[in-house]
Amino acid sequence: MHIEFRHLRTIKAIHDAGGLARAADLLNMTQSALSHQVKGLEDQAGVELFVRRSKPLKLSAAGLKMLSAAEDILPRVAALEEEFTGLVKGRLGRLHIAIECHACFDWLFPVLEQFRKAWADVDVDIRPGLAFDALPALRREEVDLVISSDPEDLPGITFLPLFDYEPVFVASATHRLATQDYVTAQDFRDETLITYPVDRNRLDVFTQLLTPAKVEPRAIRQVELTAVILLLVASGRGVSVLPDWVLRDVRYHSDYVTKPITKGGLTRRLYAAVRAEDAAKPFMAHVLRLARTEPVKLQRG
Repeated sequence: MHIEFRHLRTIKAIHDAGGLARAADLLNMTQSALSHQVKGLEDQAGVELFVRRSKPLKLSAAGLKMLSAAEDILPRVAALEEEFTGLVKGRLGRLHIAIECHACFDWLFPVLEQFRKAWADVDVDIRPGLAFDALPALRREEVDLVISSDPEDLPGITFLPLFDYEPVFVASATHRLATQDYVTAQDFRDETLITYPVDRNRLDVFTQLLTPAKVEPRAIRQVELTAVILLLVASGRGVSVLPDWVLRDVRYHSDYVTKPITKGGLTRRLYAAVRAEDAAKPFMAHVLRLARTEPVKLQRG
């Protein structure tokens, strides 16, 4: 038996209308064409779908089973059609994000708060469990956007620049390095370095300073939250290196001192990695615009 969506719509229309004439009007077709369609469907099914000579026209037991299928299937088809229409118009979609930059939560949440107001029908999620497998997850379509400072040449993946930032040294205002104009790799030898709990190859202080200079801090202490890192720094428990947007409020706080890394300072660039075919989607373009402007606000205070 070959059942089409139009057959399901026919069964439901006749049941709702209580007769062929009214159902034909609902379906915008002639009563003769509707009768022919019902006869053909009954021939395929091998059973009668309606109780003949009943007023209003009633469904047989077999017809009721087909009506049940229609009431189950047709709303799902309609929802699917609406979703596809939204996708074509760029109104619907999915934005699942993985973040290789641990400190990026400080500026990403305000970005997503603005984004959701403009794109309420886009499913937004942050996938923290994929932070260490972010780019492979992007290629597997498990996530749709990866925040990273380490662009790679990957087929089908586009790295779009977001903004430049400066990794900045932060210590207690009473720290021995507080009077220096800047800090160097050698200054970390006798320090407890407080970092986020990620591999050192994901930390600017290592990749851009300590590893090339072959310098190892006296100790490394890993802390999950930025606020706790700053609390420990202010208490003299160690020093840290954080992005400039994270330190926007402590630069002028009497408990802290901030210094450039090396005389000329360090500059890093953050990227959004997306699948090439997704880069031009309207909601993706919008979230990237927001991601480029929010750090500027933070850096300027």
